[in-house]
Amino acid sequence: MRIKRREFLKGAAALGAGMSVGLPHIWLKNEGLARAAGGEIKVGVLFSLTGTTAIIEESLNKATILAIEEINAAGGINGMKIVPIVEDPASDPATFAEKARKLVLGDKCVSVFGSYTSASRKAVLPVFEKRNNLYWYPTLYEGRECSKNVIYTGAVPNQQQDEFIPWLINNFGTRFYLIGSNYIYPKEENNYCKKLLQKYGAEVVNEEYVPLGHSEFSSVINKFRSTKPNVIFSTVVGDSVVALHRQYRAAGLDPEKMPMASLTTSENEIAAMGGDAAAGHFTSAPYFMVHKSPENEKFVAAYKARWGQDKVTHFVSEPSYFQVYLFKQAVEKLAPSDITPPTIREAVKGEEMIAPQGRVRIERENLHTWLWPKIARAKPNGQFEVLVESSEWIKPVPYAAYPNQVCTESGLKQT
Repeated sequence: MRIKRREFLKGAAALGAGMSVGLPHIWLKNEGLARAAGGEIKVGVLFSLTGTTAIIEESLNKATILAIEEINAAGGINGMKIVPIVEDPASDPATFAEKARKLVLGDKCVSVFGSYTSASRKAVLPVFEKRNNLYWYPTLYEGRECSKNVIYTGAVPNQQQDEFIPWLINNFGTRFYLIGSNYIYPKEENNYCKKLLQKYGAEVVNEEYVPLGHSEFSSVINKFRSTKPNVIFSTVVGDSVVALHRQYRAAGLDPEKMPMASLTTSENEIAAMGGDAAAGHFTSAPYFMVHKSPENEKFVAAYKARWGQDKVTHFVSEPSYFQVYLFKQAVEKLAPSDITPPTIREAVKGEEMIAPQGRVRIERENLHTWLWPKIARAKPNGQFEVLVESSEWIKPVPYAAYPNQVCTESGLKQT
């Protein structure tokens, strides 16, 4: 028996209203055509423009919009324009989830680019998994996730710490103080850090977490003085990074003797705190603004031309930028009628491009990205000096801290 589309949708809606849980999203044959109607492809842009993490997320929004504008100016994707629908989740995980539902269900976006913190990514994840949509996440993160509805373009722990921790031990010593913001990302990064410290014969003298948005570090500074670590390993994020660095400097502590080594302090936070507060401290990341390549020179020049000559690029704005181009490459493979999140996901597997940091690739098995780790020291002028650069791109291992678990195309496997 043939059922008309309108009758099917009406019946499905009625059934869903009478059940305690909604039906999983069903991709209809012509839904791709609807999403590409009028020569447009709608995507969501979900970064905080207000709140405690806006200091960093505003720049991710800018990098995403820049890439979309460049693609549209060059003719779009097979002649179709990308239409960004921008929402401000205000640094609040619950608002992230609310805005994600709007973008997926109300605006019918074919993909959404968003999130800085893992808390916000975890908040939106059920929306994308239930509706079988696609979320593009540009931030370095803690790993230990194997979703088929997220494209991860930021670094995972093995890509930031495998070279960084032994380098810090060799150059400064074995006593580490771990300080982070109080949510999943710092705790999981520190879990991996402790495994590496044990491997190399180093120790943790203290481990402490502060609330997101925390700005009073006097008691933490006093603990730095009393424990005398060789390295302060920081996974503090957002506005708190600025406060921590300024108060460290005001206390007269010396980065030559007790440097902060961060996975999260970028050019963007340094612009907010001032170069003097950051000078002498270290960051490990796949990208720094000073990286020498034609692709990076083009990116930096375009970013400054669009958003202001005083603006900086950094290791989260860079993947925010290049992941839009990976989206473009994936969609270019598809006919307009086939443009749906599941087909985009399949099309992006194994995709490569030369990003500002170097050639990157989406790993087919786990939808994470091959990247180029670097270690750099902050300078008084607000930029970094790259001291160590990986000789080859590094495969993402999102479960590096859990060797009995592997993320595969078919899902998480126990070994």
